[in-house]
Amino acid sequence: MGRWSGGGARAAGASLVVVLVLGLGGYALYSYARPYLHGSNCEVRGVDGVMPLDLEQAANSGTIAAVAHRKNLPERAVVIAYATAIQESHIRNLPGGDRDSVGIFQQRPSQGWGRIDQLRDPVYSTSKFYDSLVKVKDYLDRDLHDAAQRVQRSADGRAYAPHEGKAKIIAEGYTGRRPAAVRCWFTPRKRTEPRRAEAVRELRRAFGSRLPATGGTVRVPHTRAGWAVASWAVSHAQAFGLTEIQYAGKHWRADHGHDGWTDHSDAPADRVVIR
Repeated sequence: MGRWSGGGARAAGASLVVVLVLGLGGYALYSYARPYLHGSNCEVRGVDGVMPLDLEQAANSGTIAAVAHRKNLPERAVVIAYATAIQESHIRNLPGGDRDSVGIFQQRPSQGWGRIDQLRDPVYSTSKFYDSLVKVKDYLDRDLHDAAQRVQRSADGRAYAPHEGKAKIIAEGYTGRRPAAVRCWFTPRKRTEPRRAEAVRELRRAFGSRLPATGGTVRVPHTRAGWAVASWAVSHAQAFGLTEIQYAGKHWRADHGHDGWTDHSDAPADRVVIR
């Protein structure tokens, strides 16, 4: 009886070891496969819902908000820009379109918007859109489709109106009004060589040189600007090979991008750290 009990105990112990080994192996396999399982994408979480974006759409969305920040424009201007971009290009930097239309806003060189190479530059094309928008009398008080149509002069201006809800969600995150609202993730296969210095130069080109930068640190004047900068950086992380963004007690890491922003006690509140 005693021998049987001892054998049973040994068998139970061996079984436990096997279960533990399998469990640890399964966890290790899951940890390795997890970045691939999630794929690559971005999303903006707003009060009224979640707006999914692919990596290109997210990068362009960050730029659209950044240029508005440089020009000291209100969030309503950003909403109009997003709704226009959704209708014209699905927020993608298109190489062509109707007749000679190109870029995010499908602006036409023949209509005086600029050269093709300029209009394929998201910072330039967004700046030109806002320059035209602010010339529309009382544009902030107009219906969105009316304001957008007075800039775009498209065939059917009413087409912009259905995108207002989506545009508001995107603007809520990228203007920094809602903290930690933007997250992006991408598989290890999509990772690129780190180009942090280039990323900071492009960030300051979009936001303006008023944001002081030293190395990978960008100083921000207030919390809303900080989250706008941090959201831009996360959305451009894949293109510039960025691995971590820190701001206001939180950080985003490329290795765990799907987790979004998680607590990090050393993340400063007066500057965005880009790595």
